[in-house]
Amino acid sequence: MIDIIYSLGKKGGHKGRMRTYTSPEEIDAQMKEEKERKKNEEEEGAAVNDNQTEDKLTASGSEDSDDEGSQKRKGIEGLIEIENPNRVAQKTKKVTEIELEGPKQLSRREREEIEKQKAKERYMKMHLAGKTDQAKADLARLAIIRKQREEAARKKEEERKEKDATAAAAAAAKGLHTLSLK
Repeated sequence: MIDIIYSLGKKGGHKGRMRTYTSPEEIDAQMKEEKERKKNEEEEGAAVNDNQTEDKLTASGSEDSDDEGSQKRKGIEGLIEIENPNRVAQKTKKVTEIELEGPKQLSRREREEIEKQKAKERYMKMHLAGKTDQAKADLARLAIIRKQREEAARKKEEERKEKDATAAAAAAAKGLHTLSLK
């Protein structure tokens, strides 16, 4: 609880002004007055609601009047019935009353997001099928790379064969040379 409250005026404390403090007794008195005022308002509201329920029992008992009576009205609104055609009464819905199966209205952003996802999926299907320009370029690039790799592998194979042949010839020449010395 706040023991001492000091007020600084409307715009805050200035150097030359004195501060005024509220005593704890005054704070307690104000709190009691507020509590009493709230109790009185609740009692008056309960009495008005009792009168309204009696009127409803004697009347035809429409659903619209039940919704209006359930709302807590402040001030004079609880005493005076006002018919404002522009005022929309908010109806509370239960979880069981909410329609989940009905057609759901999507916002513009949600629709655009769904369209983007579908377009992306379509593009990926066409890309995998090789029907897009990018896919065709990729396939052409891959074909060129395959040819280059095949040529490089062929050249390596030929060089290896040549080395084997020269090594065999050198070995044969050495073998003849060693035979002739013996």
